[in-house]
Amino acid sequence: MTAERSGFKIRLLGPVHAERDGVELTLGSAHRQAVFAVLARNPNRAVSREELVNAVWGENPPASAVGNIYTYVSALRRVLEPCRDRWASGSVLTSGGGNYCLHVDEQNVDASRFEALRDESRKLRAAGDCAAELATDREALDLWQGTALSGIPGPYAESQRLRLAELHLATVERHAELMLELGRAGEVRAELSDMAAQHPRREHLTGLAMTANARCGRLADAMALYTQLRDRLIEETGTEPGPPLRAVYAGLVADNPEPACPEPVSEPPTRTEESRPADFVGRTEELRILHTALADVAAGRGGSVWIDGTPGSGKSALLDEGLRDARLMGCQVGRGVGDELAQRMPLSVLFECLDSISLMDADDTAGNLVGSLGTAGEMIANPTTAVLEAVQALIMHTCADGPLVLVIDDLQWADETSLLVWHSLHRLIGRLPLLLIAASRPLPASRELHLLRAVLPANGACVLELPPLSDEESRAFLGRRAQLSAEQTDEIVVAAAGNPFYLTHLAAVPRGQLTPGLIAAVTEHLAILTDETRHVLRACAFLGEKCLVTDLPAVTGKPATALVRAVESALEAGLLVVQDIALRLRHPVVRQVLHEAVPTALRVMVHREFAEKIEAAGAGRDRVLGQLIAGPVPVDNWVSDWLAEHAEQLSVEFPEQAAAAFQHAIAQSSLDPDVRELLTACLARVLFRHGDTAEAEATWVAVRTTDARLRAEMRWMIAVERQRRGENADPRNPVGQERPDDAETGPWPNVDQLLTWHLSALAGSGRAGT
Repeated sequence: MTAERSGFKIRLLGPVHAERDGVELTLGSAHRQAVFAVLARNPNRAVSREELVNAVWGENPPASAVGNIYTYVSALRRVLEPCRDRWASGSVLTSGGGNYCLHVDEQNVDASRFEALRDESRKLRAAGDCAAELATDREALDLWQGTALSGIPGPYAESQRLRLAELHLATVERHAELMLELGRAGEVRAELSDMAAQHPRREHLTGLAMTANARCGRLADAMALYTQLRDRLIEETGTEPGPPLRAVYAGLVADNPEPACPEPVSEPPTRTEESRPADFVGRTEELRILHTALADVAAGRGGSVWIDGTPGSGKSALLDEGLRDARLMGCQVGRGVGDELAQRMPLSVLFECLDSISLMDADDTAGNLVGSLGTAGEMIANPTTAVLEAVQALIMHTCADGPLVLVIDDLQWADETSLLVWHSLHRLIGRLPLLLIAASRPLPASRELHLLRAVLPANGACVLELPPLSDEESRAFLGRRAQLSAEQTDEIVVAAAGNPFYLTHLAAVPRGQLTPGLIAAVTEHLAILTDETRHVLRACAFLGEKCLVTDLPAVTGKPATALVRAVESALEAGLLVVQDIALRLRHPVVRQVLHEAVPTALRVMVHREFAEKIEAAGAGRDRVLGQLIAGPVPVDNWVSDWLAEHAEQLSVEFPEQAAAAFQHAIAQSSLDPDVRELLTACLARVLFRHGDTAEAEATWVAVRTTDARLRAEMRWMIAVERQRRGENADPRNPVGQERPDDAETGPWPNVDQLLTWHLSALAGSGRAGT
């Protein structure tokens, strides 16, 4: 690294800040800072222009996004190298092949330095050097200056904020543990209490704060922390704190003859359906299988469970409930969760899994094994047998201390090495008290995940596929979360189609409205799909509740053979289902989001385009009509011609939808007069046949048409309508004209007389009998 490039100091753990040789640099607008942040989080690595666009704007970039990236990079170059000649390529921020690279010393980027210190701390922990580990953790925490990437827009910055915040909290907790072990509770008590208040659902942090307060003689404050957390959990989720925090509380109660918040401390009873948490519904058979596997491993028999479920189907909640008593049964539990970054960091999910098992008091043998695993985990590609052997040795050593349960949620995000290791661990379940539990979304997935999912049953794994909640279970689920009317409950049950995640979101939003949170939730669930699959799902959403396979090539412009893989992926992911000979989106709320999240002006144009395309492909009149009234679309020449050509058939076959289309069309001032007359007459017939008032439409046609037969028909409708209302009117003169001399007088005529007059009117026009 040249001196020119090493003089930079970049801060991302707080407001984004950069300086060169001690001089602060002005990075510019928030979007320009967002581009800089992406490059700084990937120092000395080529980042494509597409990555930058996605990082800053996500799936809906503006049309000018690529040009904006070019402008931002050019401006950043001037800031980073102010003395560079305008036409020189520069050496700090370089480009080539559509990629950009920021050349800086990685240790001068605080976020990179923070993660490096965490890795070093882990190795020191394995080596048993508590003093050095404490100093390293303190150095890592001192790098923080506030919320990471504060104020930076875009999905990349948001995901980094969440990830770095989680790492920060884990480091705070580990630093506090060491301080408590060294008898320095007074130095961390206030900070821990504040952190516990900021993160009220983080039980481990609350336990540390309770311990620190108790050791400083503030037992009442410690008890209050527990009470506040317990009350919050009961109110929000219907559950109580987990076994580790209850154990901390029990220890404080034992040391205090008159606890500030007395609570009976005893082993929890065996849970039945009635004693399950108030927010958990259904999954009886799946829970039985998990409880059985847990009892087996506690008795020394290993096993494996694989849980398949669509996004939001409740896999994590099932794991929480099924493993709630694992530690009380004497099991060690390690749990990790995959994410998109895990694919770039070999064995990171497994490390997270093992980090949640307390190895702080491990002997030198375990320490050496952890150290060897850390070295193996640094290999980016071509994992060797040594990696598998190191992991297996660590697992065998850990199982010697008691039954071990390893859980990985969202395994679909795991890297190839982690999947290979997970597969290899199945060799141990037959001879160790080891229970392996993985939860994954259905396909599309990597080839490695395909293979792993296929071979696990032969390796003794029990595969569970989570079905949607039944309507009865969905109603029970909603009843425990919100006060809803029966009608609202039924609407939400239909929209969510048994998906607990969607049930929760829909119960919390105004009736029938899309909120940013709901749109974000659906978008997140679709993010794992390819662009082509998402495009097919959007097309299905616009094609209606049911989508014929023959319509997809017409509206996408692609041959059916090119769409097969996308449709199969959506079916395998549980987002599309086959119904008769059609496809439909499984969850109506997903269709609603895909459809209504599109701006109205664009949405109506899509429906207009789809109508013409499927009509050209031979679609039935009902499907074309459905597109025209979905917008409703603008009535241009093609729309008005199509409506005029099919008006009579539509009026008879699909009267309700036809009436909506006719009403929309005749309201357009640019509509051809002849077409307006035809559609208005058809509308009058539809309304009249179904008992609705058609007098206004019929009157409009009667006073304007030159067709005597049509005029007579409209007048007859008006007369019948007035008879229904008990009014006196002449069917041949219902619009206020003088009655002809030969008009019959007297009481209001009956229907037979009206029909006679109608036929007379036709005869007078010379068209009777036609």
